[in-house]
Amino acid sequence: MKQNYFMEPRKFCMGENSHINRGCLLDARGGLQIGNNVSISHNVNIVTGGHDYQDSEFAVRRRPIQIDDYVWIGVGSIILQGVHIGKGAVVCAGAVVCKDVESYQVVAGVPAKKIGERNSNLNYKCRWNVPFT
Repeated sequence: MKQNYFMEPRKFCMGENSHINRGCLLDARGGLQIGNNVSISHNVNIVTGGHDYQDSEFAVRRRPIQIDDYVWIGVGSIILQGVHIGKGAVVCAGAVVCKDVESYQVVAGVPAKKIGERNSNLNYKCRWNVPFT
């Protein structure tokens, strides 16, 4: 079974009824806030740290990530430092998000770009039931 890997859990905050599936990397070194009713699929990487490749010392750079309520992050997506994902947004499987995503946008691709809009009338609780137990 794939397990999740947390970096700096003291800087991590997650709201109610949200879940993180298997095999995820959650880097909270720069601060990571996840809202309510957020669904994070398998093998997602959320990375707040990196390097300044132009710096002669290859300096470490950390910037926070904010994920608002009702966001769905698809399998194998990568969310990079400094990104804000707005309420109700959908990040499609395999997307690489390096810029902010507006509320209710659907983004896909590398780098992630808007491909659609999501219904803004969201009123569910994100509950996960383990199958076959």
